[in-house]
Amino acid sequence: MNPNEVRPRPAEARARVAIDLGAESCRVSLLRWRDGRPTIELVHRISNGPVHRHEGLYWPLQQILQGLEEGLRKAAQSAAEGIASIGVDGWAVDYVRLDADGKPLGDPHCYRDQRTIATKEKADGILSPEAMFERIGAQPLRINSLYQLMADPEGGIDPEAPWVGFPEYVLYWLGGRRVAEYTNATHSGLVNPHTGNWDSELFAKFGIPVEAAPPIVPAGTAIGRVTGPLAELDAFRETELIAPACHDTASAIAGITTPLDCCAYIASGTWSLVGTVVPQPVLRVEAMHARYTNQGAATGGFCFHTNVNGMWVVKQCMDSWADAGRVWSIENLVQSATLRRAPGVIDVDAEPLLLDGQMPERINHELALRGLATIPDIAGNEPIFARVIFESLAHRYASALKNLEEMLGRKLNRIHVMGGGSRNKLLTELTALNTGVPVEAGDPESSTIGNFAVQLAAGEAGGNGLDLERLRQWASILCGK
Repeated sequence: MNPNEVRPRPAEARARVAIDLGAESCRVSLLRWRDGRPTIELVHRISNGPVHRHEGLYWPLQQILQGLEEGLRKAAQSAAEGIASIGVDGWAVDYVRLDADGKPLGDPHCYRDQRTIATKEKADGILSPEAMFERIGAQPLRINSLYQLMADPEGGIDPEAPWVGFPEYVLYWLGGRRVAEYTNATHSGLVNPHTGNWDSELFAKFGIPVEAAPPIVPAGTAIGRVTGPLAELDAFRETELIAPACHDTASAIAGITTPLDCCAYIASGTWSLVGTVVPQPVLRVEAMHARYTNQGAATGGFCFHTNVNGMWVVKQCMDSWADAGRVWSIENLVQSATLRRAPGVIDVDAEPLLLDGQMPERINHELALRGLATIPDIAGNEPIFARVIFESLAHRYASALKNLEEMLGRKLNRIHVMGGGSRNKLLTELTALNTGVPVEAGDPESSTIGNFAVQLAAGEAGGNGLDLERLRQWASILCGK
């Protein structure tokens, strides 16, 4: 398909909105048509982050929703032609509990809350991590929804209260019905990879009411129309709500314009996910021990990747330095890090580095454990910390790629980096050096591209499922290729 031949049908002449929920920021983007060509504009961004409250870690739900409403009103003001649809993607595993009236019971917990330490240990005593992986295919991480749902009663939360994943909750808040989109649901640790539905036996085994879970729907499903105050705006009077690939990584992968047959991807953001798309889940225990997981892909198959603790470590350091009056932009930090040397590499997946706060101190602890020189946390040394992080990430990417090839029994001849980390030239160069494989940088806003591509492809399919080739064509068009 020649992108120059793209001409929108009447429905496509209306604008579309993609909401991307991020652990550090949430974005509202607007797709409009100019002379038959799509243009994407970021109309609103709000900062985000978990907050400590009552010895727990929570997401400020109302603050997020207020920011999203402001962004949607800006989008409506810009799009006099009207808005055809809204799709929402975001991080997985967290969810919102609802009362009898469909209102939130309270702010949802953040997956980094330490309440799941005890429930993970309890769950492992019921069913071993190896048995869990062979059954579900999802890496049994303590952040998974499973262990959060088990922890709710300990915190006085009614286990029978209905719940909905965070991206799907935003669609529900806008007027959609309560659903769990497939790619996002697979991160819960409770979806049977063979049926694509909830594993009711597991719910029972862990004492979680399956009745409280929302029904699973495939990516691209229309789940209602905008209602409430926003529906009073002309632009939103007939706006459809579409569950795209609600997990942001699945959305980003849906936005890749080239085939993934011999290609690995790295979704580089708060987390770094290293893997490829496979037709069937890889359920061997050695995959679990190599920290790989199987998560649903937008058009079927599975995103088979490992979770690497990514730019979260950098952001935590930057927050710590900012509190001390040492403010750095990521651009300046990367540029300065190119001129510095690291005392060595650390395990970026070490448990202490998954927690928030005191990150420079945590990095020094990891360096000391390996007999490496620590870094005085003083002004001027920030780029050395950054260099340690970037070299450690690249080293981890290389081991992940090697494991991936061994498990698949084939070589991967290129790496596609997507997400915010694709702009980090130092990290991509270190990745190419460590892996010995060419690295191509994708779109920094790949989740937005994939979100829109699913909306457009789903609109054409008319509820008959997503076509992979058409999805890839739309991604190419949106990327201007």
